[in-house]
Amino acid sequence: MQNVIQAVPADQLQSSPRVGAQVLNIEHVSRGFHKNQSELLVLDDVNLTLHEGEIVGMLGRSGSGKSTLLRIIAGLIRPTSGQATYLGKPLDAPAEGVAMVFQTFALFPWLTVLQNVEAGLEALGVGVEERRTRALAAIDLIGLDGFENAYPRELSGGMRQRVGFARALVVDPTILLMDEPFSALDVLTAETLRTDLLDLWNQDRMPIKSVLIVTHNIEEAVFMCDRILVLSSNPGRVVAETVVPFAHPRNRLDPDLRALVDEIYAKMTARPTGTAAKRELEPGSWLPNVSTNLMAGLIETLAAAPYNGRADMPEIARTLQLEVDELFPIAEMLQYLGFAELSAGDMLLTPPAHRFAEGSTQERKIMFADHLLQSVPLAARIRKVLNERPGHRAPRVRFEQELEDMLSDSAAQETLDAVIDWGRYAEIFSYNDKTETFSLADVET
Repeated sequence: MQNVIQAVPADQLQSSPRVGAQVLNIEHVSRGFHKNQSELLVLDDVNLTLHEGEIVGMLGRSGSGKSTLLRIIAGLIRPTSGQATYLGKPLDAPAEGVAMVFQTFALFPWLTVLQNVEAGLEALGVGVEERRTRALAAIDLIGLDGFENAYPRELSGGMRQRVGFARALVVDPTILLMDEPFSALDVLTAETLRTDLLDLWNQDRMPIKSVLIVTHNIEEAVFMCDRILVLSSNPGRVVAETVVPFAHPRNRLDPDLRALVDEIYAKMTARPTGTAAKRELEPGSWLPNVSTNLMAGLIETLAAAPYNGRADMPEIARTLQLEVDELFPIAEMLQYLGFAELSAGDMLLTPPAHRFAEGSTQERKIMFADHLLQSVPLAARIRKVLNERPGHRAPRVRFEQELEDMLSDSAAQETLDAVIDWGRYAEIFSYNDKTETFSLADVET
């Protein structure tokens, strides 16, 4: 089944009875931020259309610019280049008819449910009587009857997120933007809310025309969306677009649906392997702060039965209850370090990984140190500087400033923190957090 394509002709989209006129067009959009005499590119040449009657999902790892793209669509920031239009007009300011649901609920704790839902209408200047009527209707629609006078502290996470949805729906938006709206909820609550929203959508009971959802959950995207965009990272580019051909309601256990989930995993893990993958890492490469415990735990899991060194990543994700942004960084770091290879959605342990799984604690440390110094240039550079200095000491700021020339401040800090954790585990250097100093001594005095 070949569902992943690079472009979807407009006439193909129009063939669906639910899909109608175009409401949003993102054309060759790029967005950069100034950084030390240069520009840090977050989005690069992104193209996206959104039509009436469709739910479109965006999948991508950290650094793919998904949140930045949502802010552009919401009219909160402007693209550096390219054109963003909503209903045929440029998106250069917050647009009427575009509403957003956030991951973190973002409710006013001192307001009741009713007052929280009314807040957006009040900001728009809607009269007291009308906003009360519309807010009560939205609360009723989203299933919060009886909680109008409750405060956020009295509500569960799922109910608080329902308030967020009611607040977005009450303004009768044309487009609903959702930024990982279910990720802060437990599995059962997320599933209930997801299903309830789909029921309302499929019954045409919501005022919205189109939905754009950012998610890290591939199964969620396939379960909910009509189309799925896959974004690359650093900078974000649309690297694949998938049409989801299944009618609602969808069965998660449908073999064809499972095959599509596997196919998207394969697209998102389509990276060079072996030495080619290692060459991608440079002294200024961003690195996720993945703990050595997680890396060791995944190696042990895959080395044991029933996987015996090879596993399907969707199956691993389901078994370990991990989402894309949790599983992929672990898997990719193991690939960079030479402990795994990723291919077509599968993860294969290398011979060194099998030896690592069987080794003692000290043997594992020695192996990890060797792979770290060979595969992560920043770790090797820190070690080299310490070896060359008479006192075998160096301040953190030296390396952090070098990284900040190539990365954002937060990315530079995360990268250096990651290498510090790995270097400590591998015992290739010591780090004193109080003095923010690297050294070769086991203990700073």
